[in-house]
Amino acid sequence: MTRLVHTASELREAVEGRPGEVGVVMTMGALHEGHATLVRTARERVGDGTVVVTVFVNPLQFGPNEDFDRYPRTLDADVEIAGRAGADVVFAPAVDEVYPGGQPQVRISAGPMGEGYEGASRPGHFDGMLTVVAKLLHLTRPDVAFYGQKDAQQLALIRRMVTDLNFPAEIVGVPTVREPDGLALSSRNRYLSDGDRVIALTLSRALFAGRDALDDGPDAVRDAARTVLEKGEGLAVDYLALIDPRDFTEAAPGHTGPAVLAVAAKVGTTRLIDNIPLEFGARR
Repeated sequence: MTRLVHTASELREAVEGRPGEVGVVMTMGALHEGHATLVRTARERVGDGTVVVTVFVNPLQFGPNEDFDRYPRTLDADVEIAGRAGADVVFAPAVDEVYPGGQPQVRISAGPMGEGYEGASRPGHFDGMLTVVAKLLHLTRPDVAFYGQKDAQQLALIRRMVTDLNFPAEIVGVPTVREPDGLALSSRNRYLSDGDRVIALTLSRALFAGRDALDDGPDAVRDAARTVLEKGEGLAVDYLALIDPRDFTEAAPGHTGPAVLAVAAKVGTTRLIDNIPLEFGARR
């Protein structure tokens, strides 16, 4: 049976002494099939070890005009979903448990990798994200932590932080989970009206069009994706970018190796992001 805990001391008591590896999946709640896939991946990896799911809506990640107050909080359902997927422990701390002295004076800086794309659209977001990830890595003490590839810049920054600051945890990226029609699963999808949801499919169609142009090089990938977005109606595009995931800068025209084709756009009042990984120069 999945155990729900709310404090650091309860978490330590629930995890310490258990055999095998500890895997952690960090979430802000409102769990869906994408999160469940992360938990199942963690369970498969650690075997008879311990899978911890954290549920914490981190106030440091939200700007003054963002949706912190209306962000969905569905803890009972989250515990049920996490448990069915294989979680042993759900750690759902209150804000004052994570930040006992109020908002922290010392924070992790995302640096240059966090300045573009999502960082440019949401100033301070990645500093807040890395700060809470660092705290949760300390609190959960995992051998391995699992994050979705849908949040590509977040994943790249977490990997860089763990490397640069010598965190003793392996970071595993898990492929994006999509609806049958291609829409990437997101907790914010629940804000979409039926009409908005149809418009939102333009994002994945653009990414898939870019992927289909892979053999023609980076410029062709960008052009193919951009053409789909320009034909879409009701979509306010924030950015479309072909990114080198090693430093999260724009991929050069002759780029070879891994890349991420990423898009962000507003559909109605809801801002959505999506991406697909690509490999230039690989045989297909």
